[in-house]
Amino acid sequence: MDEEQGKNRLMFFETETIGRLMMKFSIPAIISMIVNSVYNIVDQIFIGQGVGYLGNAATTVTFPLVTISMAISTLIADGCVAYFSLKLGEKKNDEAARTMGNGTLCALLAGIAIVLVAEFFMPPILKLFGAIPSVYPYAVSYGRITIVGVPFVCVSMTVSSLIRAEGNPRYAMASVLAGCVTNIFLDAWFVMGLKWGVAGAAWATVIGQALNCAIALAYIPRFRDIKFRLENMRPRGSILAGFLPLGVSSFFTQAAAAVVQICMNNMLVDCGKQSIFGSEIPLAAFGIVMKVNSIIVGIMVGLGIGSQPIVGYNYGAKNFARVKKTYLRTILVGTIVASVGCACFQLFPQAIVSIFGQGSALYNQFAVLCFRRFLCTVFLLGLIIPSGIFFQSIGKPVKAIISTMSRSLLFFIPSMYFLGGRYGLDGVLWAGPVSDVLAMVLVSVLAAGEMRRITALEHGESLKV
Repeated sequence: MDEEQGKNRLMFFETETIGRLMMKFSIPAIISMIVNSVYNIVDQIFIGQGVGYLGNAATTVTFPLVTISMAISTLIADGCVAYFSLKLGEKKNDEAARTMGNGTLCALLAGIAIVLVAEFFMPPILKLFGAIPSVYPYAVSYGRITIVGVPFVCVSMTVSSLIRAEGNPRYAMASVLAGCVTNIFLDAWFVMGLKWGVAGAAWATVIGQALNCAIALAYIPRFRDIKFRLENMRPRGSILAGFLPLGVSSFFTQAAAAVVQICMNNMLVDCGKQSIFGSEIPLAAFGIVMKVNSIIVGIMVGLGIGSQPIVGYNYGAKNFARVKKTYLRTILVGTIVASVGCACFQLFPQAIVSIFGQGSALYNQFAVLCFRRFLCTVFLLGLIIPSGIFFQSIGKPVKAIISTMSRSLLFFIPSMYFLGGRYGLDGVLWAGPVSDVLAMVLVSVLAAGEMRRITALEHGESLKV
């Protein structure tokens, strides 16, 4: 009877309109992604208003550390939730409970390890990430405090992913929202009210992350399909070996982003020295650009994640027409949203920059240039990012990795070093559009091949791509 009810619950993937399905699954995912972006943006806004652009430069320098922590968190969280869902589907609920216990323990230990390593090696790490003497004191103050929140992030990401897999995405979203709203209020109080500077913004972030983690953990007794016990947290080699490999793709995606950030920071410092802007202004301004752009990226990822179960179910059910329609609808919506964002970046860059505090004329000049030049092709993300998730949904991991990595490692870093070496800061900024266009061409070729293959399957033919 339960199996029959489960089938009936899933039938709406085949019968409901694509638009309604996308709204049901994409909106919560988009909100969660935006909220995660807002965590960092809020700090940047209050630091810019209360400390100045050197404080913003400090958050840019420490951001790769955040991204590396996220890479390790997603390795555990994504792998754990995939293995957890698999065991629930196999009706092995006890093993699913052990997976949750081992995943939570692994996340906690990984978070503690990151804190210890980062605290011990903070000075050389920050210098590697591009900290210059004028920015270094702010970066140390901000970095040493924000790193304390990493265990909370690791655990909350893992548990929240399990809550979504268990069928309660709204609760997971609410826990993230609660932490974000707390962060905003405390940022205003600590930075603007108590004048704690970058340290105040850092503590606001840590407290928000701790609240997010506490709310997520409070849900554990409410899991319907499993009964969690502390003994489930006893490490088991078979469980760890089962779920950790499943998160490797997510890990490499985040790790690639960290590599890009580190390389970019150092190029901005080196090229900035040879320009009228100096090193501090490019670091501060580009950090704002990347964090504002993270909202667009988050929406694109949310759209892709939202379409994933629709594509995956219908692909497995051989409803190939719905697979194609869902993919095309996703990239259409994504391109429209990204184009609106691109228009805002081109038309109102100074208004956006002003939200993050006032700077000198040179600072404003470079920040506006960053938005108008580096983000002039951001509308292409509406195709590039959802396509990578689409390939993953239809069981094409190699194409998913290629499309995900192409924009950052394959095209951006080589373009940045080549153009930056020849044209200085101008070349660094043009590396963004160049890599976007090249990635768009590559992803379009891969997607066109998959569309031909799926169309052939739709007509009962076989076509290898």
